[in-house]
Amino acid sequence: MLARLAIRINTALESVFPEQRLYLKSDHGTHYLRLRPATQAFVVVFGALAIAWTIVATSIFMMQSIGAGSSREQSQRQGMIFEERLAILSADRDLRVTDAAQAQERFNSALEQVSRMQEMLLASEDRRRELETGIDVVQNSLRGVIRERDEARAEVLKLTGMLGEQGGATTEIGRIRDTGETLDFLTTKLEATARERDTRLAEADTAREELALALEDRRALELRHDAIFTKLEDAVTVSVEPLEKMFRAAGMNPDDMIATVRKGYSGQGGPLSPISASTMGGPLSDGEKRANAILKDMEEMDLYRLAAWKAPFATPITSGNVRWTSSFGRREDPFGRGGRMHEGTDIAGPYGTPIYATAEGTVIHAGWQNGYGRLIKIRHAFGIETRYAHLSQIRVQVGQKVSRGDQIGDMGNSGRSTGTHLHYEVRIGGTAVNPMTFIRAARNVF
Repeated sequence: MLARLAIRINTALESVFPEQRLYLKSDHGTHYLRLRPATQAFVVVFGALAIAWTIVATSIFMMQSIGAGSSREQSQRQGMIFEERLAILSADRDLRVTDAAQAQERFNSALEQVSRMQEMLLASEDRRRELETGIDVVQNSLRGVIRERDEARAEVLKLTGMLGEQGGATTEIGRIRDTGETLDFLTTKLEATARERDTRLAEADTAREELALALEDRRALELRHDAIFTKLEDAVTVSVEPLEKMFRAAGMNPDDMIATVRKGYSGQGGPLSPISASTMGGPLSDGEKRANAILKDMEEMDLYRLAAWKAPFATPITSGNVRWTSSFGRREDPFGRGGRMHEGTDIAGPYGTPIYATAEGTVIHAGWQNGYGRLIKIRHAFGIETRYAHLSQIRVQVGQKVSRGDQIGDMGNSGRSTGTHLHYEVRIGGTAVNPMTFIRAARNVF
C-alpha cells in the first residue's frame, strides 16, 4: 500500500523533479545515490521554509530594534519639551511676581499723592472760607458807610431848613458864615466817606478775583482728584479680580475666606481707615465716598493676599529636574478587580530633592504611617490640610509653625512606593481634592 503511494507521488513529481543520480567515486569503486522526485521536493520545501523563517525572524528583530530606538528618542524629546515648558512657566511666574511688586509700588506712590492732594484741598477750603469771611466784612462796612452818607445828607437838609427859619435874631452875615462852615464840614465828611467807600469797593473787587481764582484752583484740583481716583479704582480692580478668580478656580468661596480672615485679622488702621465724617462737618462728599470705596477695596485686596498666603497656592518642589508621574483620580487595577482612588498627585525626581511647605501652618504629624511611609501633615487655615509622603528624611516636628517655602523634608522611596517620588495631597474638611487646582490657580496670579 505504502509502496504504491510512493510510486504515485514520484510519478506525479517526475515532470518537475526528474530523478537524479549522485555519483561518488572512491579508491574501491564508483557508487551512486538515487534522488527520487519526492526526496528532491522534500529537500526544496524544507529549505524554502528555513529561508522564510530566517527572513521573518530577522525582520521582526530589526523592527523591534528600530521601534525601541524611536521610543527612546521620542521620550527624550518629550522630556526636553517638558523641561523647556517648565523653564518658561518658571520665568513667567518670576515676571508676574515682579509685575505684582511694581504694581504695589505704584499703588503706594499713588496713595501718597492722594494724601498730598487731600491736604492741598483742605488748605484751599480754608482759604476760600477766609475770603468769604473777608468779603462779608467788606460788604458790611460798605453798607455802614452808605448809611452814614445818607444820614449826613439828611442832616445837611435839616440844618439848611433850620437856617432858613431863623429870623432877625441872626444877622445875614452870621447865617452865611454858619452855612459855609456847615457846608465845609459836610464836604470834608463826604469826601472822607467817598474815599473809604472806594477803598472798600477796591478791596471787594480784589477779594472777588481771589475767590474766582480759588474756585478755579478747586475745580482743577477736583479734576485731578477724579483722575487719580479713576486710576486707583482701575488698579484695585485689576489687582482683586485675579485673586478672586484664583480662589474660585480652586473650588473655594472667596466671600467665606475673606470673612474668616477678617475675623482673625486685627491689623486694620492707618491709611486704610475709612473717612467717617466730612471735613466741613456735614455729610460725606462724592470724593470722600469714592475714597471710602477705594479704601474698602484695598482692604479687601489685602485680605485676599493674606488668604492666598495661608492657602497652599504653591508647588512643594521648586527644582526643575522633576516630572509629574501620576495625577489625582481613580486608578484601574491591571488584574481586572476594580480600581482604587489616588487621593493626590505624584512628583518624581532625584533622591533627596528638597520638599517645601506650600503655605503657612502647623505640623500635626511627622513620622511613619502605613502605606505613606515617612509622612508630614500640615494644618492650614480654612480647614485645609496638606500631606507629603514617601519621604527619605523629615526636617520638622509636631507642633512646629512653618511658612510657605520652608524646607520640611527630602524626597524618598519609603512606604508603599515603586520608585523615588513625592506623594502630595490637599484635603479640605478631611476630603481629598485635586492639588493641581491650587497649583494651576496660583500660576495665573503669582
